[in-house]
Amino acid sequence: MNVQEIRKQFPILHQQVNNHPLVYLDNAATSQKPVQVIEALNRYYREYNSNVHRGVHTLGTLATDGYEGAREKVRKFINAKSVQEIIFVRGTTTALNTVAASYGRANVGEGDEIVITPMEHHSNIIPWQQLAKATGATLKYIPLQEDGTISLEDVEKTVTPKTKIVAVMYVSNVLGTINPVKEIAAIAHKNGAVMVVDGAQSTPHMKIDVQDLDCDFYAFSGHKMCAPTGIGVLYGKKELLEKMEPVEFGGEMIDFVDLYDSTWKELPWKFEGGTPIIAGAIGLGAAIDFLEEVGLDKIAEHEHKLVQYAMEQMKEIEGITVYGPKERTGLVTFNIKDVHPHDVATVLDAEGIAVRAGHHCAQPLMKWLNVSATARASFYLYNTEEEVDIFVKGLIKTKEYFGNVLF
Repeated sequence: MNVQEIRKQFPILHQQVNNHPLVYLDNAATSQKPVQVIEALNRYYREYNSNVHRGVHTLGTLATDGYEGAREKVRKFINAKSVQEIIFVRGTTTALNTVAASYGRANVGEGDEIVITPMEHHSNIIPWQQLAKATGATLKYIPLQEDGTISLEDVEKTVTPKTKIVAVMYVSNVLGTINPVKEIAAIAHKNGAVMVVDGAQSTPHMKIDVQDLDCDFYAFSGHKMCAPTGIGVLYGKKELLEKMEPVEFGGEMIDFVDLYDSTWKELPWKFEGGTPIIAGAIGLGAAIDFLEEVGLDKIAEHEHKLVQYAMEQMKEIEGITVYGPKERTGLVTFNIKDVHPHDVATVLDAEGIAVRAGHHCAQPLMKWLNVSATARASFYLYNTEEEVDIFVKGLIKTKEYFGNVLF
């Protein structure tokens, strides 16, 4: 994998920030976009901007072909059985809320259980909290091990025949933990529950096969995987989606409308009310083409090398605490003793280094870590070892700035 050649395809990386070359290490929040994606969006708006599924004119046909072609690219990318299982939504948050509001309200009742983990992103906590409150169900948590991983023994103890939904993130956006979702899905199914996977942090970084995972629902966002913001995907097994009711009603998702009743289109369109996110879907398709050309296995290998390289160097700096397991995806979340994470991020930004600081939409996990906030550096296919070196030098400079003793 030629990282320098890949970097040439990302225009935003070639700039100065605060008189320093940009070192972008906030990829877990959102990734940058290659020229192929930017040009795909430009082409749509310049050459065939039109609504889809409605007109018989040429532009409408081209737009529909682009939109539905992107759906097929997503299907192949995650190895779904059918395009009917691919629902375009605004992002992971919308996808998870759709499952909670549609499947959850119809299948969860008083005395039932919903099982999640304390490491979840807020978008995979709050919908289940609300569902539990609305139905009288019990929300249960699989406990975490000391290093921030999940024990399958604890999953077996937590999931019971009363459990209706198990919802777990594939990869933690704070710890980098890779959860055993395939094994968790098997335990869920053994107890008669469905498995919901938050794939926001996994889909950009590793090859996904929803049939192999045997998850019932899988959610992810485009903007973390080189695609535009505002586009995401809900995958669901066809037999489940067919029984579910839409959560948005209006144009496009209907089959027949009478004065007092209506019927819905078939999958996937019954879940895509109104004018869909046409340009975003086309951009997502272009991003998938780009990532597959590079190779997901090569991306995962590159990120693994970067994060291990970064962690080895960070171990040598006294006063830095790194959170999460040794084996992880390409991110490192940390704190510097007696320095607030926002101050760390501010000093690094002055050096042109972009990292994230705060609770990362994971306040229960922050509480479990016994901190109010952390800083996070997250890597992607265009980052380099030289950038890691700059980042580590920035950490040392931060310690010096705040008067800490080095080494």
